[in-house]
Amino acid sequence: MKRIGILTSGGDAPGMNAAIRAVTRTALYKGMEVVGIRRGYNGLLHGDTFEMNARSVSSIIQRGGTLLYTARCPEFKEEAGVLKGVEACHELGIEGLVVVGGDGSYRGAGDLSRHGIACVGLPGTIDNDISSTDFTIGYDTAMNTVMELVDKLRDTSHSHDRCSVVEVMGRGAGYIAVNTALACGAVEVLCPEKPYDLNAIIEKMQASRKLGKQNFIIVVAEGIGHSQEIAKEIEEKTGIESRATILGHVQRGGSPTVRDRVLASRMGNYAVNLLEQGIGNRVVGVRGDKLVDYDIQEALQMKKPFDDDLYDLTQVISI
Repeated sequence: MKRIGILTSGGDAPGMNAAIRAVTRTALYKGMEVVGIRRGYNGLLHGDTFEMNARSVSSIIQRGGTLLYTARCPEFKEEAGVLKGVEACHELGIEGLVVVGGDGSYRGAGDLSRHGIACVGLPGTIDNDISSTDFTIGYDTAMNTVMELVDKLRDTSHSHDRCSVVEVMGRGAGYIAVNTALACGAVEVLCPEKPYDLNAIIEKMQASRKLGKQNFIIVVAEGIGHSQEIAKEIEEKTGIESRATILGHVQRGGSPTVRDRVLASRMGNYAVNLLEQGIGNRVVGVRGDKLVDYDIQEALQMKKPFDDDLYDLTQVISI
């Protein structure tokens, strides 16, 4: 394989630039040419591409976001759009493609693979909701960002004897929520994987208050939502001043952690090694710190277990 492309798709995640850098420099080391595709599949369909060299990825490993930009592409969900993408790859001389993104990005890579374009997917999303890998690129950085912000909120909650209801990202998954709740000493975590009883949480807060606790942190996954309403009900039933804070897209940004930079670099290198062998229709993951790869369709059918033990631990030590 002499010429490959790389694109980032879906939501941005810290560490995507590290993956781009690793793919580009590994490919160049192996004598391949690299085409950068801006704005995901949309850029592939509309010719938003450029030739990449070693200097194209200089000084980006520490930057959040993605050098290649990202965008949604509804057109690519249709077979006509996929065929247009295949034609674009042929015109550009692209034999293989590295796609960094989530499940939707993987589906697009699978569609291209059906038509002979060897594609390898890398898991780039802060939500950690890709079942074929223990950890996704950007997840660790997002959790550290949440932890830092909740620690700051705790300072003002302590000063005002207040309850802070903090909504974190994660789409339909509670992985960010449960980990940051434990790391920040939250009194409770609400996530889609577990049912909750707000009255029971209020009783828990009242019992903790009798033991001398004066401020509270409750972490809510965005899959639960309703943070404003939850804060309002807590204040009405406890008399504790309560405020909701929705952290939002600040969780996507920032300089990636060591863990995300190393993970993304390892995965990018692994993807190029697969393409060098002519292997496509694969996604890369990490299992027990070992890199693995799966058939794209197999990966999309996998189910990711929720860490019940971690959730239970938050309940035990959050008195």
